[in-house]
Amino acid sequence: MAEIKTEKLEREYIIPLRREINKVPRYRKTEKAIKAIKKFLARHMKIRDRDLNKIKIDRYLNEEMWHRGIRNPPTKIKVRAIKEGEIVRVELIDYPEKLKYKKAREEKVVKEGAEKSKKKKEKTKIEEETPSTSEETKIETEEKQKEQGEKMASVVEAGQKLAEQQHKQAKHEASGKQKEPKHPKRMALQK
Repeated sequence: MAEIKTEKLEREYIIPLRREINKVPRYRKTEKAIKAIKKFLARHMKIRDRDLNKIKIDRYLNEEMWHRGIRNPPTKIKVRAIKEGEIVRVELIDYPEKLKYKKAREEKVVKEGAEKSKKKKEKTKIEEETPSTSEETKIETEEKQKEQGEKMASVVEAGQKLAEQQHKQAKHEASGKQKEPKHPKRMALQK
């Protein structure tokens, strides 16, 4: 059988948005800018039927567009469009400093998550290969339960001591009755 080759077309564009966003009222400018980006790419990346649903905008590009709010989007933007089959993915080229740091941090978190999951898989494989005896595990769990019980007892004890100290302080501070006013406070008429 013949393999189906998927074309991968990659292009960079500077998309002018000023004319499009000036056609709408201020409270719709950023929405119109997003649609203008999609229309521009549908035309230039040769998408059949000019279907805007086949264009996927990167979250950082979207964040950059909405950065200044709905009333003041950028008037032009530099993007990279990657066409794989019928789907076009659009991403921002020149990241501002804030987005660079945010993207780096999120990539780092994803990388660390992948490493942790890899370690867990390796650990489970090792445990499956060398099962430990049930007696050893019982002893370990009993020891852990004893330690937890001792910790809880010490926490309760410390809480009781603290409550006693607070009671003593309150007892010394509130010695004697407080005088009630001669005349009761005037209350508003109730309906």
